[in-house]
Amino acid sequence: MNYKLLSAAIGAAVVALSASGASAAKLDDVKAKGFVQCGVNGAGLLGFASQDSSGNWSGLDIDYCKAVAAAVFGDVTKVKYTPLSAKDRFPALQSGEIDLLARNTTWTISRDTQLGFNFRTVNYYDGQGFMARKELGVKSALELSGASVCVQSGTTTELNLADYFKANKMEYKLTVFEKQEEVDQAYDAGKCDVYTTDQSGLYAIRLTLSKPDDHMILPEIISKEPLGPAVRQGDDQWFDIVSWAHYAMVSAEEFGITQANVDEMKTSENPDIKRFLGTEEGSTIGKDLGLDNNWAYNIVKQVGNYGESFERNVGTGSPLKIERGLNALWTKDGLQYSPPIR
Repeated sequence: MNYKLLSAAIGAAVVALSASGASAAKLDDVKAKGFVQCGVNGAGLLGFASQDSSGNWSGLDIDYCKAVAAAVFGDVTKVKYTPLSAKDRFPALQSGEIDLLARNTTWTISRDTQLGFNFRTVNYYDGQGFMARKELGVKSALELSGASVCVQSGTTTELNLADYFKANKMEYKLTVFEKQEEVDQAYDAGKCDVYTTDQSGLYAIRLTLSKPDDHMILPEIISKEPLGPAVRQGDDQWFDIVSWAHYAMVSAEEFGITQANVDEMKTSENPDIKRFLGTEEGSTIGKDLGLDNNWAYNIVKQVGNYGESFERNVGTGSPLKIERGLNALWTKDGLQYSPPIR
């Protein structure tokens, strides 16, 4: 007998059992307290997570949190939001203060491994860009040598910025702030020439400036910023639920299922749609997730499909008016793609 192989197999089994217990306990804990605790952008990022004058939250990331609540509880109101800065978001997830981090967070290898998190889905494909004052007279980021640049600490933005300027043999003056609102205020007050962050964020921030028309978003995208939710490693069942909440929204758009027609679509004879909406006899898809078979129906009915969420929050039907681009469905030359629900 190969005792080394036996020992390795036993170790793997122990890890698997431990992870299974952790995941089951996580879902049980969420159900027991009666809501999903979701970490979101505390500074308020229009289109992703922001509050109105009545304290109501909206945005692409907010819809994600609601989708998870709809899947687990059948009720989008069963979610509470924890506003977090870029610096505080990771400790909040590591400590268990939140169940899910949906805070325009870039999926990177170090965050996936060193921090003990799991990423799987991308609810917005983004890239780092630059916003500059029109009075600078520049048309390209390659003309920014010598400029002062405002940036938020605790993000991938600082390293991307350094890499870009070094690769292009340009000089710059770095002005760093801990909180996003501090960066916004500093840039608006003229303490730096350029603001760099995810391009989607720049579109949102530009609208909040005292004179939005005095600023322009430069065309260059200097990095890959796949933004998506994260959970702690070891919560395997919870990880599946959080992941498939997004895939359900994408699948609904693929199937042509919307908030308006989802009840009508429940009568469809299409096997894929029947399986998706929980009307297929004998299907255990919901049970396998630890949910009931209406989990996907509840998401679409109460939140909508991915395209609906995109358009009202960041798309052409929103103040940001961002084109779908990479966030279009794979059938329309984009990257949004759901594995089969079967």
